[in-house]
Amino acid sequence: MITDVDLTGRLLLLFLYCSVSVARKDSCDTCRRLVDRFHKGLEDTAKKNFGGGNTAWEEKTLSKYETSEIRLVEIIENLCDSSDFECNHMVEEHEEQIEKWWFKMKKKYPDLLKWFCIKTILVCCPSGTYGPDCLACLGGSERPCHGNGFCNGNGTRSGDGSCHCKAEYAGPFCLECADGYYSFERSDTHSVCTACHLACKTCNGPSNEDCKECKDGWVKEDGKCVDTDECIKGESLCKASQYCLNTEGSFICSACDISCDGCTGEGPEYCVNCTTGYVLQDEKCTDVNECVESEKVCLRENEHCLNTPGSYQCSCVEGFEDKDGNCVEVIQTAP
Repeated sequence: MITDVDLTGRLLLLFLYCSVSVARKDSCDTCRRLVDRFHKGLEDTAKKNFGGGNTAWEEKTLSKYETSEIRLVEIIENLCDSSDFECNHMVEEHEEQIEKWWFKMKKKYPDLLKWFCIKTILVCCPSGTYGPDCLACLGGSERPCHGNGFCNGNGTRSGDGSCHCKAEYAGPFCLECADGYYSFERSDTHSVCTACHLACKTCNGPSNEDCKECKDGWVKEDGKCVDTDECIKGESLCKASQYCLNTEGSFICSACDISCDGCTGEGPEYCVNCTTGYVLQDEKCTDVNECVESEKVCLRENEHCLNTPGSYQCSCVEGFEDKDGNCVEVIQTAP
């Protein structure tokens, strides 16, 4: 029986493990940034104190500066941004090792990342390895996850070496094909997975005849997955002001024409009924021009009618303006 004390202890150990793993990964990231900035510093100071001439004095001066403590100090001063606490702390803690590499180890070990981050302060691992002991990732250090995924902790002293597969792949070694993909090429150490046909949820080949299981919106007919036309099922899938349009594997609801009161398709010829202001004419809903009706709709004097889609507007004629509900002549004031 697990007691509350045991459970608390286990949770604490798990928390500490996760915290250590994150710290190790962050330390490696910091070290890589530091090395990148060091190389940038080398570039920025490469031609310093060299005027561009070709005198023996300049050549001699440059040669001394290249390996000088002055150059090293200039590079170190620009390794970290002032706000980068982790970087500044790492430089402060390991400045002696950086100096050792610069003055004694650089010729023998020109790769600063490998010597400093991996071999000396032990915060990173070589690519393809992970964890405190830099063990090979699943699938091997040369091709972690067989090239089909990403190794957890790759290149750091953290992680467990497990594979996070790309979308096409599955399984602990990323050699299996995920749903929606089939095996195009396969060996013990190599796998290529290719997308199934749009209709297939799972498959063993490229066509809709190779589906093992159809996706939603598709159905098996005559040995292959074909699109289901949801719009002819007779169900009310869309709002009254919309019509159903079938798409591959699904459907969409689109707005009826402005002239329709309900519709079965796009345009005024597919109206179920005409909305107010429209009338069925030549088998489609057509705008009623209220302004030419025998019964006048704009009744005020000096007013005219303007037809609009499905309606009309009454407004005062030119030279008149609406005032207190009447069209009153505009009085021009003398300049």
